[in-house]
Amino acid sequence: MVAISCVGAETLLADLLKQITPVRSLNILYLLGIVLVAAVWGRWLGLATATVSALAFNYFLIPPTGSLTFMAQDWAVLACFLAGTLLAGSIFRLARSLAVEVDARAEADLSADLCRILLHAPDVKTAQPEAARRLARALKLPYAEIRRGASPDDENHMAFPLHDHGVPVCSLLVPTGLPRSTLRRLRERVVPSIEVLLQAARERQRVTNEQAALRRLATLVAHGAPPEEIFGAVARELGHILEVRHTAVVRYEPDATRTEVGVWNSGQVATLPLGSPVPLEKGTVSELVARTKAPGRIDTTQATAGSLGTGPLLTMYRDVGMKYAVGCPVTVGGHLWGAVVAGSTAEPLPDDTEKRMLDFTDLVAAAIANADSHAKLQASRARVLAAADATRRLIERDLHDGTQQRLVAVMLELRAMEAMPPTDPEEFKRLLSGATHTLNEALEDLQGIARGLHPALLSRRGLVPAIKALARCSAVPVELNMCADRQLAERSEVTAYHAVSEALTNAAKHADASVVHVDLSVKDATIWLSIRDDGKGGADPGHGSGLLSITDRVEALGGSLQITSPIGGGTSLLAEIPITDM
Repeated sequence: MVAISCVGAETLLADLLKQITPVRSLNILYLLGIVLVAAVWGRWLGLATATVSALAFNYFLIPPTGSLTFMAQDWAVLACFLAGTLLAGSIFRLARSLAVEVDARAEADLSADLCRILLHAPDVKTAQPEAARRLARALKLPYAEIRRGASPDDENHMAFPLHDHGVPVCSLLVPTGLPRSTLRRLRERVVPSIEVLLQAARERQRVTNEQAALRRLATLVAHGAPPEEIFGAVARELGHILEVRHTAVVRYEPDATRTEVGVWNSGQVATLPLGSPVPLEKGTVSELVARTKAPGRIDTTQATAGSLGTGPLLTMYRDVGMKYAVGCPVTVGGHLWGAVVAGSTAEPLPDDTEKRMLDFTDLVAAAIANADSHAKLQASRARVLAAADATRRLIERDLHDGTQQRLVAVMLELRAMEAMPPTDPEEFKRLLSGATHTLNEALEDLQGIARGLHPALLSRRGLVPAIKALARCSAVPVELNMCADRQLAERSEVTAYHAVSEALTNAAKHADASVVHVDLSVKDATIWLSIRDDGKGGADPGHGSGLLSITDRVEALGGSLQITSPIGGGTSLLAEIPITDM
């Protein structure tokens, strides 16, 4: 239709001009139309237009009109039309290619500039105005603006939403009334490019911020900051990183309650006082994590819609507009200690929130473990000092009450012998025999004290004979199963010996046991020691110095001790003692 209309218009115009212009010169009108069609709609339509133009020119304008009579000049006109079509099509195709290449280079330069601006800036927010100005210059727009959040169109602006993984995060605002080609270019090429760059910039900033926050928290943990300070810092850093309204670190108590030990809020949000235990309320994320021992999330708008909305925590969340919450467990030593919770009032938190929170829960667990280890170390040091003082007092008492008294008695007997006249040899012999007996008793006392400090049998013959000697002296029958065919490091043997000695003493004094089983084996560089009795159980390592003393000895060598003592089920000790010469 385009070609026919063009040929028809040219024929009418030529018919009007043939009165004042030679007919053969009017073919230039057709050539202009052919060039136009070939340039705009392509060479194939241009060739068709050229052919139809030659026929129309010959039929309507060349005498005799109303018939097709091709002479040499007519064939030359057709050839010129076809050549003009091919030449115009090639020229305009090349021009379009060059224009596309120029646009592509301009867009590549624009993308490079935007990449430099957005990815090199320390903060995406501060880089957005500069990126908008560069975009406006590149597209020759009066102005452009990248505004945070979603913005609607108005009478002065047209808004293009910019998404980050499907979530609108910014809007590109441009003036209304722009050409359709510019709007199409913005929609099809510029906006997708900006979205990719914004995603990369936001991801880089997110990773950078998370690493900086984790470094700050790790520094606190490494410097041994109090747990309360670390909990508060974790909540604060996590709130800034996730950009949420509320974050908290909660501790689970044995009585099915939870205690907030660290809180951060953005704005005025009602929270429970730190250290205030509250029951674990069904429908809250902390109860979900406590029940599943895994990361979880809830929608409080759904949880509070039914009968679950009567609890104080859910009621408080509803009152402050807290709609969504995510929680991750904090595990210390293989046991669930608590959780880290984040809450949002606007929209559901991203799918990767749990993954991002896990790094912070690891730091919380490390801080708790460090604090626990520090407390245990302090308590262990105190117990070591107390045990050393008690041992010195015991040695002093034994020497004072036993050995010293016997030596005083020997001294008095010797002085009596010195003052005795030589005429009574029988009395002299009796006194000398009594002094000898007293010296023997003093020697036995000293040997007993020495055995209490370090058993001589252990040094002379090794661990297995020393434990057998303990079993023979035990008030409770002992069944031994020992496999140690070589001499071990002295510190490891002393630790195992005292563990068995203390366990047998406890079984005789407190457990009312009828038999004690002692199993000892040596594998690689470790002593495995198991001591079990059939007594009344209920032993508490936190009360009494015996089990604590065993624990301190084993852990001092880098080993571990597990104590199991259910009420009515006997007591079992499983010790793993490294063989070390340190």
